[in-house]
Amino acid sequence: FTNLETHNKYMVKNSMGQQVYFAAEQNDCLTLQCCGPLRSFEMSICDNSSREIIHLVRPLRCTGCCCPCCLQELEVQSPPGTPIGYIEQQWSLFYPEFNILDANRNPVLRIKGPLCPCSCFGDVNFEVLPLEGETAVGKITKQWSGILKEAYTDADNFGITFPMDLDVKIKATLLGAVFLIDFMFFEDNQNNNNN
Repeated sequence: FTNLETHNKYMVKNSMGQQVYFAAEQNDCLTLQCCGPLRSFEMSICDNSSREIIHLVRPLRCTGCCCPCCLQELEVQSPPGTPIGYIEQQWSLFYPEFNILDANRNPVLRIKGPLCPCSCFGDVNFEVLPLEGETAVGKITKQWSGILKEAYTDADNFGITFPMDLDVKIKATLLGAVFLIDFMFFEDNQNNNNN
């Protein structure tokens, strides 16, 4: 009712619907209110014992497909303070594209989104692809929640799939990509309690 931006909070669940992590944005009031979804943030991802397992850092960057400078980036740390991977937006005129990088900033995977990344009565898929080729090895999905939830809340549901044998650090980096995609394409200025 106040139209004030609040810190995002997320529950991370496994395929059986059991909560395995809790994620909470950390930010100052000025950044929350003035920068909207473009804002920089840090996010703590904690296990069920409240131990921080993964830490995310997003610097403040501008947005827009016409300007290839200052593209979005997210650093994934585990333990906190030790970078294990990065998500870097790639310049593209039509499709949202990202590279998944390891701790040494070497590309490992890439993500390609749809031409129109909006949730209009259906799921929105971002394909996880190898560096070469177009055969998906996984995907990040913004799941359609129904007309009422989509229209009147800022609660979103996402799913992520990846190969079981994928390096755990890259899995954590792909989890970080979910949060970056949420902020870039599905965040609005309402009360934010996301799943």
